Amino acid sequence: MPPKIQQKSKEQKMAAAMAGGKGKKKKWSKGKSRDKVDNKVLLSKEQNDRLYSEVPKMKLITVSAVVEKLKVSGGLAKRSLRILAEEGQIRPVIVSSSQVIYTRSIAEEGDE
Repeated sequence: MPPKIQQKSKEQKMAAAMAGGKGKKKKWSKGKSRDKVDNKVLLSKEQNDRLYSEVPKMKLITVSAVVEKLKVSGGLAKRSLRILAEEGQIRPVIVSSSQVIYTRSIAEEGDE
């Protein structure tokens, strides 16, 4: 058996409790901070070329995919995809009020 530890008296326990106080106050976390991305609001010549060469070859084309690939704003990506669809380079699969999902046009798939 381990040796007995001498217990504190009531007065010693009371004094220790009073001396401790409240201790440190809990600090609130600042929350998770996200890096601010600086996406372009106008297409440069190089980005425009990439839009017309790379995007029609993608299988799943969404606004967020174009934003990530070309580093442009969401509004610009949405309008660019609408223009590509009007030109027939891509075709819409699902049209919803909040998001449109596109894919490659059938004519391009036949060439491969």
